[in-house]
Formats: sequence, C-alpha cells, structure tokens
Amino acid sequence: MAKMVELLRNFPDIEDGPSPSRLHGVLFFKETRPLPRKPMVYDPGLCIVVQGHKIGYLGDRKFRYDANQYLVTSVTMPFECETFATPKEPLRGLYIDIDMGQLHDLIGRIDTQTGIGKGGERILPRGIGPAVMDEEMVDATTRLVKCLRSETEAQILGPGIVREILYRALRGTQAPVLYSLALHSGTFSQVARVLKVMQSDYAGKLDVEQLAKMAHLSVSAFHRAFKEITSDSPLQYLKKIRLTKARDLMIQESIKANIAADKVGYESASQFSREFKRYFGQSPAEMMRESRSMEMR
Repeated sequence: MAKMVELLRNFPDIEDGPSPSRLHGVLFFKETRPLPRKPMVYDPGLCIVVQGHKIGYLGDRKFRYDANQYLVTSVTMPFECETFATPKEPLRGLYIDIDMGQLHDLIGRIDTQTGIGKGGERILPRGIGPAVMDEEMVDATTRLVKCLRSETEAQILGPGIVREILYRALRGTQAPVLYSLALHSGTFSQVARVLKVMQSDYAGKLDVEQLAKMAHLSVSAFHRAFKEITSDSPLQYLKKIRLTKARDLMIQESIKANIAADKVGYESASQFSREFKRYFGQSPAEMMRESRSMEMR
C-alpha cells in the first residue's frame, strides 16, 4: 500500500472529507484527525482504505476496515463509524460506487455454480462487511489511482479498471453479498428492492405490512429477513434514513430544522428533535452551530 499512499499524497486538492475524482463514481476521502463514533449512511460501494483505519458498528457487530481489508456495502446502510487518523498519518482512501449494470453483466460472465446467494437462503448475508485486500485488488486499485492523475487516462482507462475492481470483489471474501444483491430472486434481492423504495419514498407513509407486500413476503418473514440484512427493524431503518436526510438538508442547504423535519416525513417537530438528539447526540440547533463554526475556521 506504500505506493498508493505516495500516489494519493500527490493529489494536492484532496482536503478532509470526500473529494470528487476525475472519474464519475469514484471519490477520494481524507481525514487528518480522529473522529469519534457517529452515525453514518453508506450507499452501495467499495470503501478502500489506504492509510489509517476505521471501525464500523452494526448492531452488536464490530468490524475494522483498513489497508488489509476493504469494505463492501451492497445496500444503503445506516451504521456507526469511528475514524482513526492523525495529521502525520491521515486516513486516506477511495470510495467506488457499485454499478448494478456492471455487476449483473460480470456475474453473467462468471461461472456461478458455487451455491452463492441462491433463493431460500437459510442465513442471509449482512448488507455491509469487510473483505480481504488481496494482491490483485491492491494492483488494480493502484492502477486506478495512477490513471486518475490525468483527465485523459481517467476517462479512457478508468472505467475498465473500475470494472476489474468490481470483478475482483466478486472473487473476494464478500462475494456472497454481491451475488445475492444481483439475483432477481431470493430473499436478499427481495429485501434489497424494498430498501430502494424506502430510499426514494422515505417521506411517505410507509408501514411494515405495505413493505412486506412489496417484498412478496409475510410480515414476520420480511421483518426477520430485514433485520438479518440491516441489523435494524424496518421502522428503525426508516427513522435513521429520515434523520440522516434531514441532517443533510440542514447542513448542506441551510434549511431550518422544522422544515427539514416536514420534508422527511415527520409530522411532529418535537418528536423529530427528540429522535434527532438521541441518534446524533446533538440537538438540531447544536449541530447547526457546530457546522457554522467549522465553516468559519
């Protein structure tokens, strides 16, 4: 990974937080200070840490991702994350979106007679988890970072390397979750489709019976499968998505808390404030003050 760390140091415009690269669907990230455990939402993608490390918390499960393990997120996942970094040794890495068209195409070309992700799974894979960063993945990721130094190479070579990285993930230790996601049948795929609906219609009046019907499952089977995949009940998951969307509206668009609450589906501003503080550890007003003070530094 030393080569990749050196390459990332040569991108002068990478600041703390996520930064766009020259290729759509690929983000750089960097942190020069430790960040305490806090709620996050990851969209489907591969999080490759080159330097430093993160600890993820999902329900009663704890996992580390670092230079030896990349993180695979197959469905949009709320979880908690702690970042370990210093100014001398910042956290550095990149996040690569999972393109479902590419995923389906690659799986169609791979011999899938491995029993991975078949319908009627007894144990459903979690929607997020670390995978071993093997030599082939290191090599492909290094070549991707190198090509991102040039606009021409990024556009010509980048898409092919991203495809190779996704292929390597399909051969890696988190392959079962990617196969399960791509299958059109099977419980994981049925729940994944409902998760997409919840992502787009989070402000609507969604209930468990309605969601179970979308998944073509009984309420009890849907509830059980949903919790196996996300570690949350459907209503807990929906609440976390709503609160995260409201936070983004407040910070990114400077929308007042009561308006943000209404936009994400809360009917009671007081309930929103209580649940916001319980989830983020700060009231909406406290978070906004902190955000403004960070911008002024």
